[in-house]
Amino acid sequence: MTERNLLLDCLRRLNNARVDYMLTGSMACNAWGIPRTTHDLDFVVRLTPIQIPTFVAAFASPDYRTDEASVHAASEPPHRFHFVHLPSALKADFWRLRPVPFEREMFSRRLQDNWFGETLWLATAEDVILHKLYWNRTTRSHRQLGDVAGVVKVQRGHLDRSYLRRWAGELGVSKQVEAALSGTTKSKRT
Repeated sequence: MTERNLLLDCLRRLNNARVDYMLTGSMACNAWGIPRTTHDLDFVVRLTPIQIPTFVAAFASPDYRTDEASVHAASEPPHRFHFVHLPSALKADFWRLRPVPFEREMFSRRLQDNWFGETLWLATAEDVILHKLYWNRTTRSHRQLGDVAGVVKVQRGHLDRSYLRRWAGELGVSKQVEAALSGTTKSKRT
């Protein structure tokens, strides 16, 4: 199974289960910026405790390792669980939507799109930038910064700079946003 096939399979399962979700992470960066390979998918999901069995059942298959207890446990920090596609060893990381103002705003701004015949809910370019820079504060990585620079480069002239600056101040990443917008942060080469 390729990353694309895993994405399409996850989208079908999420859409059929009627789970509110948003694609984030490297795959969302690929949509808005300069693509790169990744070995997992990142989704934010809004799940009530009542929805969890339906959600887990949507991924019930000999091809997936799932664990309902880990989904329930993700209501507490670090709010994360994953399902592994056993034949390929690729995984889908899921983050439970937290009651954090930025995350709530990011989720409310998600955009609906269609990829390869499947409906998809995707984080906006601005929110991908902010989220990557915020994560880079705790898990420093040249990939995070390269992803951000790639999104800024491809989306130049289409970004809501006032939105970026407002949330950058709230998230403590104002210097990093300004560096990205000015071109100081370099993107990966293709």
